[in-house]
Amino acid sequence: MTNSRRRRLMTASALLGSVLMLTACSGGDSSASDGGSSGSSQAQADEAAAQKSSEAQIKITPADGSDNASINNSATVTVSKGKLTQVTMTTSDGTAVEGELSADKTSWKPSVQLERSTTYKLAATAQDSKGLVAHENASFTTVSPDNSFIGNFTPEDGSTVGVGMPVSINFNKEITNKAAVQKGITVTSSSGQEVVCHWFNTQRMDCRPEDYWQENSTVTLKLALDGVEGAQGVFGVQQKTVTFKVGRNQVTYVDAKTKQMKVTQDGKTVRTIPISAGSPENKTYEGQMVISEKFKETRMNGATVGFTDDDGKGEYDIKDVPHAMRLTNSGTFVHGNYWGAKSIFGSVNTSHGCVGLSDTKGANDPSTPGAWFFDNSIVGDVIIVQNTGDKTVSPDNGLNGWNMDWAQWKAGSAV
Repeated sequence: MTNSRRRRLMTASALLGSVLMLTACSGGDSSASDGGSSGSSQAQADEAAAQKSSEAQIKITPADGSDNASINNSATVTVSKGKLTQVTMTTSDGTAVEGELSADKTSWKPSVQLERSTTYKLAATAQDSKGLVAHENASFTTVSPDNSFIGNFTPEDGSTVGVGMPVSINFNKEITNKAAVQKGITVTSSSGQEVVCHWFNTQRMDCRPEDYWQENSTVTLKLALDGVEGAQGVFGVQQKTVTFKVGRNQVTYVDAKTKQMKVTQDGKTVRTIPISAGSPENKTYEGQMVISEKFKETRMNGATVGFTDDDGKGEYDIKDVPHAMRLTNSGTFVHGNYWGAKSIFGSVNTSHGCVGLSDTKGANDPSTPGAWFFDNSIVGDVIIVQNTGDKTVSPDNGLNGWNMDWAQWKAGSAV
């Protein structure tokens, strides 16, 4: 026998032996079907199944280890090729955060706004169609007050305002990336008027149409600033929609020369009221001014706006000025006047720059001109002051951007 044939026979014999051994091991005898052996087989099967990878793919946002995360429901858990079976979210001290699971069990999100400067932990479990389980965990920290900004806006949601009311947003941090922030803010009107936003400085942006708002229109402000980087390392946290209604068209004309105030609605004069404007030494600003605040009574102290005596005290300090309506940040008001003689109204300008109307102490007499104008005016109404001999009010002194022409206004847009 040749060496070659001998090697082939030995190999065949070895293979046959292996087959016989495998057959014997897999066959066993009838007694192998007892409970102990069956349990062992099931455990082995379970272990084998556990070692298989689940098709369910869980994604947690923000990613594990993120900081400066948004507080506006930015945390989300989603799964593909499976269903979520459990999601828990806690703060670092173990406080649970309530959440909502979608009807199809493929997504979860918090049902409350998150807190700033807080670390959150998320743990999610999902199961695929074969019952195989997948797990995912993440931890992230929300943006801190020092690293976030908000915009304080006017008018308020649900309010009714006059036709001159701009949308004015004052940011609590300096904005250097104005274009990014402005792109996150939209202002639209049901009238279809084009609305343009104008930056007065790094912290204030006002938005308005070319002409006054159309009466009875609805204006919508959308703040989509969540995660927008307004300055290096400083992110927005607002996600908000605000609507307000524009009321009737009321524009009032104050003529310091004739000392008369003409109130118009829809272009028609509804009342003429005698007034007393700023004296020759303290002229009233000219220009288009918008009522920004109303007070049935308020205190006016000359020292707060630069009118002081030699002793440093205010030239006047009236603690109960009736029916006051603010026109500028620097202290110009239309208000009732009970301390002046009735004869001054319509005949002489005596104030420190405000527009005064005859009124009574206590602001409780509805028959006075001051009370009537107060009751028939709303925030956002326009008051146009003429013939005072003073300069035109600065567009950023109050809500008075109407004193800037449209080309200048548009030039202040960042987009």
